[in-house]
Amino acid sequence: MRGLATPTRRPSRASEQPVRRKHEARRSAYQEVTVAKSNVLKGGCHCGNLSLSFITTLSPSSFNPRACDCSFCTKHGAMYVSDPSGRLQIDVKRSDALGKYQQGSETADLLFCSNCGVLVAVIWEEKGRVSGAVNVRCLNEYESFGKPVIVSPQKLSKDEKTARWETIWTKDVQISISDT
Repeated sequence: MRGLATPTRRPSRASEQPVRRKHEARRSAYQEVTVAKSNVLKGGCHCGNLSLSFITTLSPSSFNPRACDCSFCTKHGAMYVSDPSGRLQIDVKRSDALGKYQQGSETADLLFCSNCGVLVAVIWEEKGRVSGAVNVRCLNEYESFGKPVIVSPQKLSKDEKTARWETIWTKDVQISISDT
C-alpha cells in the first residue's frame, strides 16, 4: 500500500539497545513526567498482535467518538478519537499480521490485525509526518467515552478530508514492529 509510514523495528537483543547520553536521560525523565500528567489509554486487537497506547491530556468522557458512516467502518463498528496534542503508539508483534486497507479517496490507511480482524486505527502520512485516529472500540476503557457522533467523510473531497485531518487528528503517531 502506498502512503504508509515506514515502521521502526525494535532491537531484539539487549546488546543492541541504544546508549543513552546524560541529556537524553534528562529529556526522557521530562517526557515521563509529562506522560504521568496525561491519560494513557491502552488497548489493542483481540489476539494481542497489535497493541496501542493513546496518550492525551483530555479525559475519555470529554471525547465524542466519531462514528464514520462509510461501509468499511460501519461493518467494523469503528468510532474514532484523536487529540492533536496527544500521541498514539502502535506496537506490532508480527509485521505479516498488520493489515492495511484504503477506502474512498485512498488517502488514509486503515490498520487492522489480519489475524483476528480488529480495526485499531486510521493513519495518514504527509511530508514525513504520520497523523491518525484510534478506534475507541479497541481501547480497554472504551465505555468511558462520550456519546458518539456520526460523521460522513465520504461526502468530503480529498482536500477537505486532509484539511480536516490536519486539524483534528493526533499528530504524533509511532508504529513499532518487533517481529517476535
